[in-house]
Amino acid sequence: MAKKNENTPKLTLRQAIPADVPALVDLTARIYTAEWGHSAEMLRSQQTHFPEGQFVVEYEGNIVGYCATFRLDEALALKPHTWMQITGGGMASRHNPDGNWLYGMEVVVHPDYRGMRIGQRLYQARKRLCIDLKLRGITFGGRIPGLARNVQRYGNAEAYVQAVIEGKRRDPTLSFQLANDFEFIGLLRAYVPMDYDSLGYGAHLIWRNPALMNQPDIPAVKSPQNLPDLVRVATVQYQQRRIKSFEEFATHVEYFTDIAADYNADFVTFPELITLQLLSIENEELSPVETIRKLSHYTPQVKELFSRLAVHYNINIVAGSHPTEQPNGDIHNVCYVCLRDGSIHEREKLHPTPSERVVWNITGGDSAATIQTDCGPIGVMICYDSEFPEVARHLADQGALILFVPFCTDVREGYLRVRYCSQARAVENQCYVVLSGNVGNLPGVNNFDIQYGQSCILTPSDFPFARDGIAADSTPNIETVLFADLRLESLARARNAGAVQNLKDRRYDLYETRWLSKSR
Repeated sequence: MAKKNENTPKLTLRQAIPADVPALVDLTARIYTAEWGHSAEMLRSQQTHFPEGQFVVEYEGNIVGYCATFRLDEALALKPHTWMQITGGGMASRHNPDGNWLYGMEVVVHPDYRGMRIGQRLYQARKRLCIDLKLRGITFGGRIPGLARNVQRYGNAEAYVQAVIEGKRRDPTLSFQLANDFEFIGLLRAYVPMDYDSLGYGAHLIWRNPALMNQPDIPAVKSPQNLPDLVRVATVQYQQRRIKSFEEFATHVEYFTDIAADYNADFVTFPELITLQLLSIENEELSPVETIRKLSHYTPQVKELFSRLAVHYNINIVAGSHPTEQPNGDIHNVCYVCLRDGSIHEREKLHPTPSERVVWNITGGDSAATIQTDCGPIGVMICYDSEFPEVARHLADQGALILFVPFCTDVREGYLRVRYCSQARAVENQCYVVLSGNVGNLPGVNNFDIQYGQSCILTPSDFPFARDGIAADSTPNIETVLFADLRLESLARARNAGAVQNLKDRRYDLYETRWLSKSR
């Protein structure tokens, strides 16, 4: 029952519906006061004119963010205007179903939930909508709330905005827009006259659809779901070090999560058995089996930490692995995948190594299912699992596009087994494989003394992909973070029309792979 609840998202981004109107009236009134917030009539009108352009973010049953958009033709969208003029008094009544630009008329975030990247999620939803509709881009008039306080220093609004663009000054809103790839094209005078902080000005901003090119469109490969073409992944090569408290461990983990989020990664991956670091907190004389069982007591804190970070930093976290005691008393090596919607998914290591079985008495799990994410289905293979091709093939057959391999190896020979096998899995299944390993030493922790790691991000070996099938590689045994942009469309093309088509060309008439259910 607990696992079912954990799999339920805490945070969802969805299209606004009429039933949301009362909550949205309250939300906008909280931001702008009851006089200047959106009325029920305005909100219903926005949904009536362009329902697919209205989004809400719901967290634990409460609406905490909202954005409204509509379509305009370029001539109207890019010429000077005021907010009242362009939005039809906030009704979105100037919506043009054939308009080739998306106009952002509103974004609001509940003040109690700022810092959770709610606004970023809403901007990403707008961008996805723009790309799906093949529009030229997004435009709007943005606030400049630092203007009134600084206009005397800079002389006028133009000089202040230029200082923000050049990075000499930070504006709470304009700097955020520029960091999200919006381009300043001019000032809108009297955009919102009652916006005293902005002296009534709006920054006329545009974001150009990167999927529109000057050559004919490439025919899209059909997909059962709308997926982003580009997925940015980060993998942490993590330095094991002695620590004094769980809070110190959390600080290290949050540091790397924050870095990955700042670079707009969709996923960040941590190494296998990352939590063995917690055993350095207390110097107790325990047997290896007792030590691992004691480590399992941290499970609720570990899950809460990674889930909180995933939601707060708006990033999907593959949280390495953590020895976890099962209801029957067995210890499994479990990877907790914490998605940015607040849901928690568990994936168990299927093949414990001989040392894990003998020293720590760890037993293997029974199933390997994909996890549905906002970037498509993913799979997890914990270290030794990557050396068994059946696991990756089972995940690929379920539709996995990216496989994550948290690993922990003590010497180069062990690392290379994981590396070479993971590269083979990428070729066999025409998918991406992301490896994350530990480095450094942890004296005094049984069976975890030394580490050898060289984290990497691997691709199939074909023309659309990186040379040598390596999207990113690290220097061995140095703490670092790797990033790579992975194109899902390239996988679809390789699988359908590549130089080799491993998934298609299997000999189903000669062999098959069946996954057996094991009753407990």
